[in-house]
Amino acid sequence: MHNWPGLIEAYRGWLPVSAKTPVITLHEGATPLIPVPSIAERIGKGVRVFVKYDGLNPTGSFKDRGMTMAISKAKEAGCEAVICASTGNTSAAAAAYARRGGMRSFVLIPDGYVAQGKLAQALIYGAEVLAIRGNFDRALDIVREAAEKYPVTLVNSTNPYRLQGQKTAAFEIVDALGYAPDWLCIPMGNAGNITAYWMGFQEYQQGVHNHKLPRMMGFQASGSAPLVYDTTVDNPNTIATAIRIGNPVNRAKAIDARNASNGAFFEVTDAEIITAYQFLSCKEGIFCEPASAASVAGLFKRKDEVPAGATVVCVLTGNGLKDPDCAINNNDAAFHTNLDPDLDTVANTMGF
Repeated sequence: MHNWPGLIEAYRGWLPVSAKTPVITLHEGATPLIPVPSIAERIGKGVRVFVKYDGLNPTGSFKDRGMTMAISKAKEAGCEAVICASTGNTSAAAAAYARRGGMRSFVLIPDGYVAQGKLAQALIYGAEVLAIRGNFDRALDIVREAAEKYPVTLVNSTNPYRLQGQKTAAFEIVDALGYAPDWLCIPMGNAGNITAYWMGFQEYQQGVHNHKLPRMMGFQASGSAPLVYDTTVDNPNTIATAIRIGNPVNRAKAIDARNASNGAFFEVTDAEIITAYQFLSCKEGIFCEPASAASVAGLFKRKDEVPAGATVVCVLTGNGLKDPDCAINNNDAAFHTNLDPDLDTVANTMGF
């Protein structure tokens, strides 16, 4: 988008900022809403399907939307350091925006359970990374307590400014379509994003946009589905590391969004996630991280319930480059190695 100023300036009137707020931005937002005709064809019934590809934010995930707000407000309050627990994307965004704002960042991660691309980002942005023997939920407990006892600001999605920034994705969808979709399909981990989207759709409807509201369709991995089963999962397990969370802090708000929108929560298996992940790449040329593909996997699984002629938006929360190992281990591409370096060999291998 020409001269896009970042989401705080673009939607200033909808956000809790003032003239004294120092805007810390990497010009996040304005991510594309991409039509995906091969997915629409698979659903049938004249349905239109789009993906909101938030993997094209500056650090490669939707977390940048919330972090520009959280860090800007922390800077306004005179904060010098921020802290978060993360399965990867939050740590990357927190580290980048803290660095941009001249602040220190501390990130707690579950040791051995963060994709390489995300860990690399946190380190190169200069975060102080603390890997604990425990899962994300334990890490979150620790950072919440740390923020209460020490001079560090918590920037997980319990920070209300995070959701304020993330709600702008709903604004962008309505701005792009001219209306809200019938279904919004979204992956759920800590459930901040589904909460933020619902907030955004509601606020835009109540403001100058007299559109209908979408059904909020949330999807979790089978091995990490506390919202689907209304429970707590002590040892969540899924290939989709970004949503490997057993006790979502935004549980109540997400349930409210589901109920108020006449939406639903469903599980998808790791196999279904990988099938959708490969489908997006091979059929549409869109490379997302595994957790993102849960939204498309869920749409495929519930396709018989989609109304004829509906407009559906699937949220893709992160870029595929976040987790290169998953792509290398889950593809059907031909990879020819150890070839002689001459044209005849290459041409013969190509089938000419």
